[in-house]
Amino acid sequence: METEEDTVGDWRPEITVFCCRYCGGVAVEMAGLHRLQYPAGVKVLSVPCTGAVAPLHLLKSLEQGADGVLVVACPEGNCHHLNGNLRAAKHAAATAALLHEAGLRKERVRLVNLGIGQGQAFSDIVREMEARLTELGPARPGSVRPDPGA
Repeated sequence: METEEDTVGDWRPEITVFCCRYCGGVAVEMAGLHRLQYPAGVKVLSVPCTGAVAPLHLLKSLEQGADGVLVVACPEGNCHHLNGNLRAAKHAAATAALLHEAGLRKERVRLVNLGIGQGQAFSDIVREMEARLTELGPARPGSVRPDPGA
């Protein structure tokens, strides 16, 4: 098991972001348009609807090297696909539960609901998530710190 001393000082978490191309994606674009700072280790994937992002996709992102996964869905009651954001919330919760059952920190998966004018909120959320993931350490096979509460 890795200790805090084992973590490389220059290491920064990688975060995969799945965002809805309608609302969530516009919030990401607004952050860029306004030149709002957010971590360089953020990889944004635009999807037609976050409701189509299954737990398998979220887990696969972690398996492929992400230290955390953020799902940026439309605000509740304002989904282009009517209830895709509600499906996305269920998928994110199911994935977090699977991580917890496996003895991993469920904070590695997070869902937020953002609208088109919320670029600053996106920037704040990914910086906050990076800080939390930095505390948790890398999520690489063999180097993930077990959840002491699991």
